[in-house]
Amino acid sequence: MFVKYEIKNAEMSNEYEETRRSFLTKLGLTLGAGVVAGEKLSAKVLNDKTEFPLEADQQKLMDRYEDWMDEFIPVIKAFRADPNDKEAGRRIAELSEEAEGWREQLTVFMKDDNFARYYMTATERMTKEIY
Repeated sequence: MFVKYEIKNAEMSNEYEETRRSFLTKLGLTLGAGVVAGEKLSAKVLNDKTEFPLEADQQKLMDRYEDWMDEFIPVIKAFRADPNDKEAGRRIAELSEEAEGWREQLTVFMKDDNFARYYMTATERMTKEIY
């Protein structure tokens, strides 16, 4: 099992960009989702999420997503600083699995203009902090 983990960790290190793209794809940040969301966003990225009123179930998902980002950002930073960090690699896998659990709900909610704007604004924070 340890050897299997070592191989998986090495694959994650060697294919970090591919893994990151795959992960972001699961969250709906691919070109296709970007086009859909891009149609809903003005050229100017709005920074105040209070401009995007959400339904209660949408707000619940966004609260969960923002809490998730609070965990994910430092883990990604740790992994980028040291790709051999086994704990960071393990947490990335766990957090990715967690995010997979709300992908369907996210896909449905992204059809709503306000939700899409709110989501993209929240995601911008993660992108800025990671890169």
